[in-house]
Amino acid sequence: MFFAPVVRSRATAPAFRTFDRSFERFVNDAFYGSGFSGLRLEQDDKAWTVTLDLPGVAREDLAIDIEGAVVRIETKAEAKRPFKAAYELPQDIDAEATTATLENGVLTLTLAKKQPVSNARSIEVK
Repeated sequence: MFFAPVVRSRATAPAFRTFDRSFERFVNDAFYGSGFSGLRLEQDDKAWTVTLDLPGVAREDLAIDIEGAVVRIETKAEAKRPFKAAYELPQDIDAEATTATLENGVLTLTLAKKQPVSNARSIEVK
């Protein structure tokens, strides 16, 4: 199988975003099975808590990236146990208030919800 990089402009990126995520889900389900039980997601008013079983993965080998509402978790190329996953949440994540801990092979992410900012303004009627 051969994958070639594709350069997209900002205008077409949202149209392909859904297709990319669908393809990623398909590949993950095909190779890793859809019944992955090592992931748990909880939610409250201020944050999501994602708990992921990653036995054999060291803290130094993990890279966690947040872009909007997407969380990408992957290990470095030289890691003993390779892992790569991306999760899309329904609301943007506040990366500054997010924390991650790895204890006894369990990664716990506390992803703070970004509060929506209203740009509505009141104007005076003359």
